[in-house]
Amino acid sequence: MKNLIVRSITGIFFVTAIVVCFMDDFAMEFLFALVTGLSVWEFCGLVNNVKGVQVNRFINTVAAVYFFLAMGGFCNGMVQTGAVFIPYLLTVVYLLISELYTKAENPVNNWAYSMLAQMYIALPFSTINILAFNATSDGQIVFNYIVPLCVFIFLWANDTGAYCSGSLFGKHKLFPRVSPGKSWEGSIGGGILVLAIAAGIGCYEQELTGNHLLSITQWMGLGLVVVVFGTWGDLVESLFKRTLGIKDSGNILPGHGGMLDRFDSSLMAMPAAVIYLYTLTLF
Repeated sequence: MKNLIVRSITGIFFVTAIVVCFMDDFAMEFLFALVTGLSVWEFCGLVNNVKGVQVNRFINTVAAVYFFLAMGGFCNGMVQTGAVFIPYLLTVVYLLISELYTKAENPVNNWAYSMLAQMYIALPFSTINILAFNATSDGQIVFNYIVPLCVFIFLWANDTGAYCSGSLFGKHKLFPRVSPGKSWEGSIGGGILVLAIAAGIGCYEQELTGNHLLSITQWMGLGLVVVVFGTWGDLVESLFKRTLGIKDSGNILPGHGGMLDRFDSSLMAMPAAVIYLYTLTLF
């Protein structure tokens, strides 16, 4: 009972913080730069427990946060040149060259985990900037929290729907080798809930607000993309933890584990949402 109360309080605080920060672009940038840094710091701490691995935790974390902020500045128009990414690229080069002098037991492992931290965590988190900042027809860049916020709403709804339907009807395991608790019935239930919410958002946007960011069908398509890739994101992190022999990635969020435990789905869902929305512009 105590764990449920702690988990509920943490969950409410977590959701509220994200929703509130989406109301302001600078607050969003600060929150997700912090999330990026904490996630990479957590990841590096976990892999450093693997025999023969010793990645540079500090440099990887600083590089990831810088990349997120650089992407934010580039997407919101504060930075007009791609040269802002040069310090990040130099840092990546440093992480490669530095292994020549560390005399590490297995430098290839260090390279691999350092690059994985950037590709698996820093890059996906940075795509939230692409979702949040849009160019208008007259070339002005505006902050629009609707799409990135809805991505998280879809993820939360998918988790809730999957848990409820899985608890009631779950019989067929979705991926027993990696996550024995997930079922096909749960995934389908979560997907149906998300599609219903996406359709509702599309109707509200068009009928009540007069905005036409996406059509109802396109909103449902976005919901489906988030469900599929969010589930894969969850499974990827489960595979990562199972490989390392751990239950939770950390304990920074009481009752919820670590940062990767809370944002695992979004690490796949956000890049997928960017690709989906870009694809829509081609037709």
